[in-house]
Amino acid sequence: MNWISDWALPKISGLFKREVPENLWHKCPACEQMIFRRDLEAALHVCPHCGHHMRISALRRLECTLDEGFSRIELPKAPADPLRFRDQRRYSDRLKEAQAKSAMDDAVAVAHGTIGGRRAVVAAMEFAFMGGSMGAGVGEAIVTAAKLAVLQDAPLIVFTASGGARMQEGAISLMQMPRTVIATRLVKEAGLPFIVVLCDPTTGGVTASFAMLGDIHIAEPGAMIGFAGARVIEQTVREKLPEGFQRAEYLLEHGILDMVVKRGEMKATLARLIGLLREPLVLPPPAAEPETPPPAEEAAPAQG
Repeated sequence: MNWISDWALPKISGLFKREVPENLWHKCPACEQMIFRRDLEAALHVCPHCGHHMRISALRRLECTLDEGFSRIELPKAPADPLRFRDQRRYSDRLKEAQAKSAMDDAVAVAHGTIGGRRAVVAAMEFAFMGGSMGAGVGEAIVTAAKLAVLQDAPLIVFTASGGARMQEGAISLMQMPRTVIATRLVKEAGLPFIVVLCDPTTGGVTASFAMLGDIHIAEPGAMIGFAGARVIEQTVREKLPEGFQRAEYLLEHGILDMVVKRGEMKATLARLIGLLREPLVLPPPAAEPETPPPAEEAAPAQG
């Protein structure tokens, strides 16, 4: 037994061993290329190899959309478990777990600030919070954001990412569909722009309510947008759906969306749209055409 190689050297090496943090690399779910996490965060979670847009948190969405110095809004508290719902687990326990993981009270974060120097109210949905499902808390957040936009005379921008209504709240969840529709109506009646950015995925009751009522609809590349799932639709209509059905590019081609914008260009695009909608270009009046002098009268020929 060589005690130097078997015991002493491992001990010495352990003293100088550098700790390597976990999750240093991330594999792109689309092209399966490994990406250094720091590079991925700098690219706003867009794969540098294939351009795949990965999901980001609602709080990160606010950071990369609003200018520095924005303020988050404290949202009204909604009833935590109005039906005392329980399936395999208590709904209240699911809520606590989601709140601990996301550092949010529910599936929407609301903030106000500026985008490119122009005032705006932004609401961003968090898909990691119970699939971004819409319950009383989400409905209250959208209503609060709409009222704040009217109060501040600012456009309302909503980033959607949701699987639909939250089944654990039953009819209370379905009530949020008309509530959010009325909220968007308040913004429009005030003459303010309502811009919706549809992120992956946006489905179910969110699609069937406020997500499709914007003045302008933008989507991130590759985002899945629809009401029911493609498999359910195929079983209902008994037809094979086209390739890319319910993806952002397909919807843009068929007139459902106004534009598909890469995440890195989203802030500049929103700033430009707000400028166009809030400060429309005033064209100068056309220049008056110079008056044409009347033709000179020809002298009458002299009569002999």
